[in-house]
Amino acid sequence: MHTLFGLMAWAGLRVSEALALRDADVDLKSGVLTILQSKFGKSRLVPLHPSAVQALAHYRAHRARYVPTTPGTPFFITTRARRLGQPVSDRQAHRIFDQLRRQLGWVNRGGHGAPRVHDLRHSFTVRRMLLWNEQGVDINQRMLALSTYLGHAKISNTYWYLSAVPELMVMAGNRFEHFADLWENGDE
Repeated sequence: MHTLFGLMAWAGLRVSEALALRDADVDLKSGVLTILQSKFGKSRLVPLHPSAVQALAHYRAHRARYVPTTPGTPFFITTRARRLGQPVSDRQAHRIFDQLRRQLGWVNRGGHGAPRVHDLRHSFTVRRMLLWNEQGVDINQRMLALSTYLGHAKISNTYWYLSAVPELMVMAGNRFEHFADLWENGDE
């Protein structure tokens, strides 16, 4: 489960996308995930950082002790009890995430009663935008790529993150003040 949650946090995957991965969708040689028929029926390629490739290779080797690997083998499987070798279910992923959240004492920061497994995707997106801001990258130039990477149907779905997180609201406000000062001084 730590590999599943780690991949979701690192790559910004939806839980359904991660759980739908088959062995053939995880190309560790090229360092790319193939996300097939995700939300809105879209498919996409997701490049992986070398550290993610290493973690997935370790997991794949561990998994091979429980089930034979074929291209159609579910990538994430259960390794205990009577469900040994079965795909991890959505319900199981949420239940274990909730257990971990309670054990770690995570508290709510948003509009939900408690942190949710889907919040890993939100955190990925927010961290990416904050990192680009720190690096001085033109976020508007990168938003289409980020939207595609996340598998959003519309770029407005990605821009939603700007209004949903206080740190990003501060960032947007600071940018607005900078441009307002430039405009006021005639330095458009």
